[in-house]
Amino acid sequence: MDMRNDVAEILYTEDQLAEIVARMGRQISEDYRDKNLFMISVLKGSLIFMADLMRAVTIPCSIDFLSVSSYGAGTTTTGAVRILKDLDDSLEGKDLLIVEDILDSGVTLSFLMKNLSARNPRSIRLCTLLDKPERRKVDIHADYVGAQVPDEFIVGYGLDYAEKYRNLPYIGVLKPEIYQN
Repeated sequence: MDMRNDVAEILYTEDQLAEIVARMGRQISEDYRDKNLFMISVLKGSLIFMADLMRAVTIPCSIDFLSVSSYGAGTTTTGAVRILKDLDDSLEGKDLLIVEDILDSGVTLSFLMKNLSARNPRSIRLCTLLDKPERRKVDIHADYVGAQVPDEFIVGYGLDYAEKYRNLPYIGVLKPEIYQN
């Protein structure tokens, strides 16, 4: 079985993703030039994006990871957000940049922004590779957006369906028959 056959269309190629990440890295490096940049990756989806983005950032930075759950095994958010793996370090006085793969309903990221803000960082901003505004359930906007995507089920470059397809090197639309069974 070749998982590439499950993709109906490619939205962003490897080269296009590299250009998006390079552009975002330049902007973040400029904006955080004299700050204490602390990048926080939201696992598992943003792992690949975070790895590429931190290499595109040209200023000193620290990183950490957290894991949250709001989807379970389905394709839509349950609305109940749980932190599964918290950060290792204190956020006091740091300039946080939450790095996420996709801003969809906004429920999870809204929860995270409130939770992390309560830990006394100097600043907190949101960076998302992909934005899907049609799905928004809460009023939240990213400070850095790689690209806007249509309201389709997308996979690849870290994004999954049932823990599969994360390893595709591009971002594509999953065929509906794959997730509607």
